[in-house]
Amino acid sequence: MATFERISIKEKIGYALGDGAANIAWRGVATFLFIFYTDVFGLSPVTVGVLMLVARFSDGISDVLMGIIGDRTTSKYGKFRPWILWTAIPLAAILSLLFTSPDLGETGKIVYAYITYIFFTLIYTANNVPYGALMAVMTGDDKERTSLGSYRMVGAFGGGMLVQGALLFLVAYYGNVDPTISIDQLEDEKYKVVVSTHTDVENVNIKTEDGIANFTWDDRQMVSGENAPTHGKSFSMKANEDYTFIVEGEQNLTKDKITIIDQKRGYSNSMYLMSVFLAILMFLTFYSTKERIQPPKEQKNNLKQDFKDLIANKPWLVLLVIGLLFNVYNSIKQGIVIIYFTHYLNNQLLGASFLIGLMIASVLGAMATSPLGKKFGKRNLFIYALLFSGGVNALLFFCGPEDITAIFTIGIISEFAAAIFPTLFFAMLGDAADYSEFKNGRRATGLIYSAGSFATKFGGGIAGAIIGMILGAFHYSGQDASSIEGAIPGIIMLMSWVPALITVLAAGLMLLYPLTQKKLDEITLELQNRRLQEEKIIEQ
Repeated sequence: MATFERISIKEKIGYALGDGAANIAWRGVATFLFIFYTDVFGLSPVTVGVLMLVARFSDGISDVLMGIIGDRTTSKYGKFRPWILWTAIPLAAILSLLFTSPDLGETGKIVYAYITYIFFTLIYTANNVPYGALMAVMTGDDKERTSLGSYRMVGAFGGGMLVQGALLFLVAYYGNVDPTISIDQLEDEKYKVVVSTHTDVENVNIKTEDGIANFTWDDRQMVSGENAPTHGKSFSMKANEDYTFIVEGEQNLTKDKITIIDQKRGYSNSMYLMSVFLAILMFLTFYSTKERIQPPKEQKNNLKQDFKDLIANKPWLVLLVIGLLFNVYNSIKQGIVIIYFTHYLNNQLLGASFLIGLMIASVLGAMATSPLGKKFGKRNLFIYALLFSGGVNALLFFCGPEDITAIFTIGIISEFAAAIFPTLFFAMLGDAADYSEFKNGRRATGLIYSAGSFATKFGGGIAGAIIGMILGAFHYSGQDASSIEGAIPGIIMLMSWVPALITVLAAGLMLLYPLTQKKLDEITLELQNRRLQEEKIIEQ
């Protein structure tokens, strides 16, 4: 019988690949787009923060519209699966354009950023709202749905691990400008370094492999503004022209310890490759999944009634706000990591290792959610995870650049609990859809799951605005090394206690969520009985 049909491991994995693809896009944007815009594309942090917030104002409308469209889609593939197929290539294409740096003036760059970012959010909506809703129609069993949610999050974190772990190494690979480097030792831990390249490069970053040494220009006329010693320099190179630095602070400096990366080419080519993987994974999800749960046979299309049911759905309203808050929390943490490791720890590639560690912890957290949910109940587990993750994350405030082990330990432990948030959230949206059908005799799965996309994107927008405003208050400029030093306190705040405050608020609001496990068991049994009666009537 369709209602009681269990989902095979193969199908669960196939479904999970879709969130792996989505997270190549979403975590790639959440983690790298801010630093790409400021350090490579040349936008100010305030401009980026405003962009990320303004672009999200349309999300509430677009997400709801996509939910309505999904509920009313009729095809041989179902209501939600075809959208995964139709949007795979457009999503991959817009992700590539997002990390492309055309040669435009300051105003042109801002216009290009707004256009590509807004189109990205719209196409992501057209893909992710149906993808999320698909979970609720693959099975009518809320416990099976929690299991499916765990697989989904493992896929999501796997996609995140791919992009967050590999991207910086790919940037270094594709951004290699094959420079000519000469080094003359002036005194102990002090060197004269001359670099050149055979081609023009608009934006390169030079630093030592360990990120410890300080760079100053040997010829002050070659740069405008201050020539303060910094752990690296960003500049443009002309073909066959020498650029000379005084480098201090490392012993036994050799050519192979100096990195010069064309960040513009590196980011673009790396994300083009990631976009190919995204499209392939989306196709696999489409071909390996199946829709089983349909709205009640007697249900008529009534948009006004759908909205009335939605606004009266207390579990959905609570989840909408909770989803927004935990996405602000996660997006601040993701958005500041690379800036933190680049400019506070002076080791960007170590940030890639940190992100891999977080993704491994996330996979374990997602896998632990189903058994922990059975033990504590979804609502209680959500509250415990919020308070634990935020409290542990706040401890990063006390870590210095030398406390690498502590930073990794705190980050990994906090991320284990943070992985529980989205795993529970999307399963609980399915519960909210069941609650609506139980209470009203009607089901609008796509509309309910639009909350997931809205919370993810608008939460990310608020997080981007918070990062931009705080860094702007500390006068951060990604292409001005001296301003970066002054912004370190703001970077530390964003990495530690600022996001932690949000988890306290979210935990308090989660107390209002009304669906206990006892109530869910009652709803699941009642809906199964109703569907059984419908099937008997059809058979007669």
